[in-house]
Amino acid sequence: MTAPRHRISRGSDFSRTLRTGVRVSARDFVLHASPVPPVWPDDSRIRRDVALHGGPWLGLIVSKAVGPAVTRHAVARRLRAAFTATMDSCPSPETYVVVRAHRSAAQRSSVELAEQLEAAWRHPRLAAGARR
Repeated sequence: MTAPRHRISRGSDFSRTLRTGVRVSARDFVLHASPVPPVWPDDSRIRRDVALHGGPWLGLIVSKAVGPAVTRHAVARRLRAAFTATMDSCPSPETYVVVRAHRSAAQRSSVELAEQLEAAWRHPRLAAGARR
């Protein structure tokens, strides 16, 4: 499972990643990835609520369209397991990643989702976005 220190917990980080990140589509999800900004919005320029090193950080969006609560939680667990298995393949460790699940993700295993995530990490658009 993805450790809590590798999870995005602030809404502003979610919205920044969705707004400014590189988008890569897979069969069962859409991955948004954005490098961690060099300057934080607070005056001290030090982010105290998460570690500055040791990413990437994951955020999940699993809407009600995916299914009832039990199904959504199962999909979220599988996506976190897939992320943990493949996070070493992320082009840049200092990256925020938001995964928006499609309805079809409910029928996939964590291994199948990990294969799709591994392919997404190799996408040229994501590699180019990591070099920003």
